[in-house]
Amino acid sequence: MKKTIAILLLFISIITHAQSVRKYSNEFMNIGVDAAALGMSNAVTAFTSDVNSGYWNPAGLLKIEDSEAALMHASYFANIAQYDYAAYAKKIDDRSAWGISLIRFGVDDILNTTQLIDSEGNIDYNRISLFSTADYGLTFSYARRPTLVEGLQYGVNAKVIRRVIGDFASSWGFGFDFGLQYESNDWHYGVMLRDITTTYNIWAIDEDKYNEIKDAVAGQNQEPPESTEITFPKAQLGVSKKFDFHTEYTLLAAVNLNMQFAETNDIISNSAFSIDPALGLEFGYTDLVFLRAGVGNFQNVEQLDGSTKVNFQPNIGLGFKYKGIQVDYALTDLGDQSAALYSNIFSVKIDLSIFR
Repeated sequence: MKKTIAILLLFISIITHAQSVRKYSNEFMNIGVDAAALGMSNAVTAFTSDVNSGYWNPAGLLKIEDSEAALMHASYFANIAQYDYAAYAKKIDDRSAWGISLIRFGVDDILNTTQLIDSEGNIDYNRISLFSTADYGLTFSYARRPTLVEGLQYGVNAKVIRRVIGDFASSWGFGFDFGLQYESNDWHYGVMLRDITTTYNIWAIDEDKYNEIKDAVAGQNQEPPESTEITFPKAQLGVSKKFDFHTEYTLLAAVNLNMQFAETNDIISNSAFSIDPALGLEFGYTDLVFLRAGVGNFQNVEQLDGSTKVNFQPNIGLGFKYKGIQVDYALTDLGDQSAALYSNIFSVKIDLSIFR
């Protein structure tokens, strides 16, 4: 009796989610948030200055005027996976601010057919159940402006990671980020260090449930995987400048260098590190309407004939802002130029002081 694709995917997921040391664990935390930032290909490290700074660079939280909230939703893999984000940030005083955000990336209502056949060999469809697999990232942010250096501000993130695969397996993880921003002569510079202490995930696997999957999928005879995984540090360096034209028009240009301390398919790569550049542009009219474009995710992709081709990901976006409420839209991977899947992304940001 053939088992459903969901069971195969579940089995692979448990294996790949819980290896001892992995270079790409907790990748859902690297997707990005805020349609405005995604429309600019995430090149926002240097200038981010709102509630979403808790994700991009916590130092930017100092630039909010009072308190803000944000929401975002996106669908992936033909609406199979749902990606949701919510955040809140508040100014403490002129030199400090704090924020909190939650990310969920999950697939719901997966069929569990491990009990489809009873002990006597009879097929009983009433024994089919549903489960979900979901990843959660809860981030607490704090930002501070020191008194010794004019134009400098820094921020720290403390992250709690929760990953669940039905009642088969679950994990907890903890990590820290550190960010800096510096402004001089209308130029903005930013540094974001993710998982600076490495982020550890500790998995708890229900061996009975694991054996049910192993026995249900013919030909599989694996031992339970290791119970820990590590997310290695990453660095993002950014620079940006905003140009004003006739007081009504603005053009924001930003560049990011996204660095991993491992050899990857990024266009700049060696045994010690790899770098993926990103460029973003935002054209604004009277701080009311915004048009955005960006390009990033430059990868060397090996073709079937052995040659190498550079793939990249172009994004576009549109935003409207009125009386403290901003609605943004982004279309990622325009024209399907990279291996990443395109997605329609919507987000909303609210300045909560408008309700006072």
